[in-house]
Amino acid sequence: MGRRLADLFHGRPRLQAGALLAGPVGWLVVGYLGSLAVLLVTSFWTLGELSGEIEQTFTLDNFRDVVENDVYRSVTGRTVLIAGLVTVTDALLAFPLAFYMAKIAGPRTRGLLLVAVLMPLWSAYLVKIFAWRGILSQEGVLNWALEPLGIEGPGYGLVAVWLVMSYIWLPYMVIPIYAGLERIPNTLLSASEDMGAKPTYTFRRVILPLALPAVIAGSIFTFSLTLGDFIAPTLVGSGEQFIGTVVRDNFTVDLPFAAAFATVPIVIMIVYLLVARRMGAFEHL
Repeated sequence: MGRRLADLFHGRPRLQAGALLAGPVGWLVVGYLGSLAVLLVTSFWTLGELSGEIEQTFTLDNFRDVVENDVYRSVTGRTVLIAGLVTVTDALLAFPLAFYMAKIAGPRTRGLLLVAVLMPLWSAYLVKIFAWRGILSQEGVLNWALEPLGIEGPGYGLVAVWLVMSYIWLPYMVIPIYAGLERIPNTLLSASEDMGAKPTYTFRRVILPLALPAVIAGSIFTFSLTLGDFIAPTLVGSGEQFIGTVVRDNFTVDLPFAAAFATVPIVIMIVYLLVARRMGAFEHL
């Protein structure tokens, strides 16, 4: 049997590649794309007014509610705003660190910094959320540190969601930017310096344009992960509604509407990915 299989695949690279990719591609099609297809189909169904049961009849009422209802438009805007703020914050924090790691630090220091960046990923997501919940509480260490200055901590709310998500998704921004900066030849920076360019000019005209696709690649992770998160807003958001929390709340109550609202971040990310692809971000993923 083994001999026959070997003869079958011998000299047939396409067949070999197809057999190698059959499992992962099959899982992607059935498990991921299949679930998205079911989600899309469910979003066109409705609930019976008297029975409360799902009726498999085609309707656009769920999407009409999402588009026309001011509450859901506000929830979408709030979610996109926080996702954008988290992305910008992580980019501003990650770029100096990634630049130091890629262009200044020695091999030993670079290794230590990489471990430090990746170390938060070793702990569970919920552990980090509850740790921040303790930090931001009224009796938490943040209020204790700010009390001598007469400043009160942010507590729970939108600021807390922004802080927590910026912390959690920061490694996903650092690594792509570090990889992008590492690809920039040091000779290019030296040539800019030899030609009399100041560091700020070199950054604006040489480093930033070359590293921008890497920044956009990192933003894909931070933006998309924030867009669909519902755990952090639930635990530190003080009741503020986000797309993820609305979908969670309606999942057992009105599944067709939850499915329709869940398509909002999908559409947003499709547009985002198309823009990122045009800017060459996929090369740094």
